[in-house]
Amino acid sequence: MAKTKLTINNNGSVKIEGDFEIVDKNGNNYGLQGREVLSICRCGLSQNKPFCDGAHKGHFEHDAIAFDLPPKKV
Repeated sequence: MAKTKLTINNNGSVKIEGDFEIVDKNGNNYGLQGREVLSICRCGLSQNKPFCDGAHKGHFEHDAIAFDLPPKKV
């Protein structure tokens, strides 16, 4: 299986690329119609949630800079 890549965009969505599926809380698949790239809403303003429709423009600020999480608790 190809590796899936998620990119956290500045002031916007999460871009997903690769081989993936998206399911709702009941395990039902969203019909992605063969898409291998799409964006998920992070701002909550999209009319097409969970997918991004660009509604965040000018209404959502976040500088996406990678960092290390603390060690996993065991």
